[in-house]
Amino acid sequence: MAEDKFNDLPLEWVRAFEAAGRLGSFTAAAKETGLTQAAISQRIGYLERRLAYKLFLRKPRGVALTVHGEAWLPYVSSGLNTIGQSSAQLFGLRRTQLTIAASASVIQQWLMPRLVTHNKPLQLTFSTMVVEADFKQQTADVEVRYGTGQWANRTCTPLFAEQLTPLVSPALLATVKHWQQLPKLAVSGPRLGWHDWAQFTGDAASPMALYRFDSQTCALAAAQQGLGVVLASLPLAQQALKSGELVELSPQRLISAAGPWLTAPKDQLSQLDWQELSDLFCS
Repeated sequence: MAEDKFNDLPLEWVRAFEAAGRLGSFTAAAKETGLTQAAISQRIGYLERRLAYKLFLRKPRGVALTVHGEAWLPYVSSGLNTIGQSSAQLFGLRRTQLTIAASASVIQQWLMPRLVTHNKPLQLTFSTMVVEADFKQQTADVEVRYGTGQWANRTCTPLFAEQLTPLVSPALLATVKHWQQLPKLAVSGPRLGWHDWAQFTGDAASPMALYRFDSQTCALAAAQQGLGVVLASLPLAQQALKSGELVELSPQRLISAAGPWLTAPKDQLSQLDWQELSDLFCS
């Protein structure tokens, strides 16, 4: 078939054409590629004969793209760039060390339990950050951010789906007839709170929280000590639930549109490194 001549175009011919067309000179293309000018000219000649079209006009003082050469050059440049970028992503130098910044709650309640399955020769350093911190000040390779995954120029994968429900210690629950009589514990930050729970369930509006904490970890610890009921992130409360230190008070789940995301600047990590991190930490 006539199309067969395009199926196996030697890549070195195409690279010679792209470099010469982009730089406007066989000499400059030779310098960039480490070839001789004669080699560049020869490869482009082979390519022109295969395509049956002239790609360059040879002039006494240089070369110029023909109409066909000018039309083809953007496609060739784009294709070679794609090959280069994908090769770097898939087969580039693997990282041996990574710094991960996240809230104390996420590190302690979600990331750390999953490290028991980490058997790769990758050294991980964890840096605690406040969820509301100015991300521009962070220098970590990877950040766990709370939101909807809409951050420009970052690769993002959801860590887990956020679900909230009231939890309490069994000992404190035994002191009242209805759990709504118990003091409430609140958590500062972006998560939904007791007002959202009341709107969702139709429960009576809760009184002002007796204690307020700046992390889920502290609020869960307070609930375990019997200080009140916490509207907890279920994914972060699994250890306390399994141990029986906390129990659920409702089968209802307050689903949040926002949640924690594993994020990194685009092209910061190879695709293989990112996939390994996602497999390790993301549900």
